[in-house]
Amino acid sequence: AAPLPCEGGSYSSATDNDEPGDCTPADPGSFAVTGSIEQTPCSPGTFSALAGQSFCEKCPAGEYQDAIGTTECKACEKGSYCAAGAAAALPCEAGSYSSATNLTDASECTAADPGYFAVTGSTQQMPCAKGSYTNASMPVKGSCTLCAGGTYQHESGQTACKPCEQGRYCEPGAAAPLPCEGGSYSSATDNDEPGDCTPADPGSFAVTGSIEQTPCSPGT
Repeated sequence: AAPLPCEGGSYSSATDNDEPGDCTPADPGSFAVTGSIEQTPCSPGTFSALAGQSFCEKCPAGEYQDAIGTTECKACEKGSYCAAGAAAALPCEAGSYSSATNLTDASECTAADPGYFAVTGSTQQMPCAKGSYTNASMPVKGSCTLCAGGTYQHESGQTACKPCEQGRYCEPGAAAPLPCEGGSYSSATDNDEPGDCTPADPGSFAVTGSIEQTPCSPGT
């Protein structure tokens, strides 16, 4: 008295079917809801491993699938995490990293240590270059901070900068103190430019890197 729909997991575009077996099972990687005239490929983030399915399953947490019509999901990528049903691997946030391929949430990425940094999607942390630093008070270590003027750092992977040295000056980001030029001197430890060094007075002199001026000797 009325047509009966193809069961879920099968489909048909024919008009002469006379029994449920005339409907075609959906292929693996596709599905068909009740009464379908065609199968539908699984969307990204889902899969169907078997034939004759009426729905596609979500990718489990720690996996993803960016293609349609697939029978399985992919392991998450290094430097990323994948929630359940992920259609793409999402990168670890700046200041964190991971070499694992099964992370399910951003919180599972490892925070960079003081003295190190990690850009978005990093698979490992990197030491701060000379002349820069990070420390525990910085909540996000996505980049390193340059040493302020009047300070320096001659080693990589450090958590602080050092005061500049007497007889020298340290410009912002300095990896080493630079000496006061000949004819000038300084006993300060916070100089950040050559002009902070004091010119020697008439009747005195100062060699390069001097911390004080020296009176000229008799006969000079």
